[in-house]
Amino acid sequence: MTPPDPTALRGKLDPFYAAIGSVLIGQRRLTDRLLMALLTDGHVLLEGVPGLAKTLAVRTVAAALHLQFSRVQFTPDLLPADVIGTQIYNPRTGEFGVKRGPVFANVVLADEINRAPAKVQSALLEAMQERQVTIGDATFPLPRPFFVLATQNPIEQEGTYPLPEAQVDRFMLKVLIDYPTKDDELAILDRMGGVDAGTGIAPALGPADLAELRAAVDAAFVDPKVKGYIVDVVRATRVPADYQLDLAGLIQCGASPRATVALVRAGKAHAFLAGRGYVTPEDVKAVAPDVLRHRVMLSYEAEAEELRADAIVKRVLDGLPVP
Repeated sequence: MTPPDPTALRGKLDPFYAAIGSVLIGQRRLTDRLLMALLTDGHVLLEGVPGLAKTLAVRTVAAALHLQFSRVQFTPDLLPADVIGTQIYNPRTGEFGVKRGPVFANVVLADEINRAPAKVQSALLEAMQERQVTIGDATFPLPRPFFVLATQNPIEQEGTYPLPEAQVDRFMLKVLIDYPTKDDELAILDRMGGVDAGTGIAPALGPADLAELRAAVDAAFVDPKVKGYIVDVVRATRVPADYQLDLAGLIQCGASPRATVALVRAGKAHAFLAGRGYVTPEDVKAVAPDVLRHRVMLSYEAEAEELRADAIVKRVLDGLPVP
């Protein structure tokens, strides 16, 4: 069987990028990260202050796909049943029926996910990991493909709740969104300054296209030396002393094995978006911050020094030899 040609298949994404670019301005890196998750069956957590088009980005990506889209606005009074569904008693038949919640969709936007308490956030745990939902005594499979794209404001903002560690770990990528450049903001002003600024786009990718692209990503070659490098990167967040890294007392908990799997998948997707069928250490280094920043828990000492997880990940990447 002839392996898929990544260069030829990469061209199928051009209409998708064009559709996204007709709405979003200056967000190519964000679009790449969302695509990487879509192509590797992962979930994405977007973080940024209000007004940076996080919700618009997810809605635009969903509109560019021939997939069922659902949005859940997380609020402090939201209940788990409002997300996954519930049982409803039918007085005519004397039986309980199931009303499915908005999680039964291909692309689920969990908007401002950290506005709801932990019991509601945790309602997504089974759905994100096992692609199924349990309501009462019955378990229901979710549509495939299934992606959760969540947005949140920084945890320092008033009225927010930290996400449980178990749920954070289920996000393949955590992408930080910063303010646009001056030129980008001028372009945003020109495009969106009108009262009737439109955001409608035509779908550019369907389920069959997505399946073909995902097969090409899965087929990307990863050299054993690169695999060893990926394992070393993740293990260095757990036992930095074994790699002669001066991070003593700064890391409370390192990344889980789920991060190792996410790192190799993200590396494959990054290589595919570059038109290559093989993964290099540079692919790994490019995606490592997005894969690891939410999985490395800092100690009180690191927080006292005002260090962020990105700084720890950078030290790890700079300190490890590249194969």
